[in-house]
Amino acid sequence: MSSSAAPLAWIHDTDLAALDPALLHQAKRCLLDLVGVAAGATRTELADHARRFAIGQHGGDRALLLADGRASPTGVALHGAWLIDALDAHDGQVLTKGHAGVALLPGLLALPEADALSGRDFLGLLVLGYEVATRAGIALHATSPDYHTSGAWNALGVAAVAGRVLGLDAPRLHHALGIAEFYGPRSQMMRCIDHPSMLKDGSGWGAMTGVSAALLAQDDFTGAPALTVTAPEVEAVWADLGGRWYLHEQYFKAYPVCRWAQPAVEAVLSLADQVPDAAAVTRIEIVTFHEGKRLHVVHPTSTEQAQYSLPWSVACALGRGTLDAEAVTALDVPALRELAARVEIHEDATFNARFPAERWATARLHLGDGRVLESVPCEARGNPHNPLSDDELSAKFHALADPVLGERANTLREVILTLDERPAGELQALLQMPARP
Repeated sequence: MSSSAAPLAWIHDTDLAALDPALLHQAKRCLLDLVGVAAGATRTELADHARRFAIGQHGGDRALLLADGRASPTGVALHGAWLIDALDAHDGQVLTKGHAGVALLPGLLALPEADALSGRDFLGLLVLGYEVATRAGIALHATSPDYHTSGAWNALGVAAVAGRVLGLDAPRLHHALGIAEFYGPRSQMMRCIDHPSMLKDGSGWGAMTGVSAALLAQDDFTGAPALTVTAPEVEAVWADLGGRWYLHEQYFKAYPVCRWAQPAVEAVLSLADQVPDAAAVTRIEIVTFHEGKRLHVVHPTSTEQAQYSLPWSVACALGRGTLDAEAVTALDVPALRELAARVEIHEDATFNARFPAERWATARLHLGDGRVLESVPCEARGNPHNPLSDDELSAKFHALADPVLGERANTLREVILTLDERPAGELQALLQMPARP
């Protein structure tokens, strides 16, 4: 078998039933986190736009994710990934500088054939999808001079899992991956960083493209080879499939803001117990990496701007003692706006050299009494080497889901944590119920 064919064979032939229990446990953690973020995101303005567009332009009979309405499989995938992406609290991976699960879960939920899966196979497909999407992302970053949004590569992960659900043979799966890569949104991520908007990370289009690619390939639509999978220059990215599991290298966010702002949040929080009152802070210096400095909006007027704002994130962390979903939706708080205006951001060459594999920041708080408090260099929590515990992820899930789902959140958590012992249809049924009137 040629080296270029090996990844395609692995995607087509991997025995989902033989996956290690540790992988299934991590898949449950990802699933719980994604569902919690989706629930929390139903309260955003973007969620309303996504619902209206999916229903109006993608007519069909598949239920939307945690929303009242129905659409086609492509519409369900588009809506679901848009929804999760609306609240920047979902999992990610440092080398891709982006997110896989945000598209994979909606892509799976979109297909009627997925209703008949066992819960174990549903989790196994998530595992497979994370491997394909993450490696495709690493490969794209290694071969493209531009920094593309996650939709450019998570579309391939969606095409892979959708192709497995649809039972595509190896040649059609090959075409599905090529279609997904060709039609995936090659949108420039830093444009959305510099100008935060509802465009977010391109994952809505990535999910829709991945499902479309599998359905097209099922109908014998042909596609060019997926170079991020088969090109000789990316062979090393795929060489350890089945040995190195990138699912275990995903991070989980403690806060619903861009990952690049979170080291600065941790740095400020590490000093918070030494600050008698946030109003006593006259100046906040943040030293971080270049991309973190680009999160420049001081006074956000939308939740998208707030999620991509380092000054606002730092001000909320210091002024509120934490950074939760309310912090990025309730923006007209004079004390926090004043605090955000006191934030200065500087970049550091050492921190720049460590990006993207590592993201660091330090904080200096200047107080009115003349004292200067300085943190040690901090990373965001939730990486593989400083993970959020199962209990912390459950607490995050309930903080996001309970205000929206009420008692149903407890049932959802129980079903997700025991999904390998249930039919996937139980999860599907809970996620198809309207999240709000």
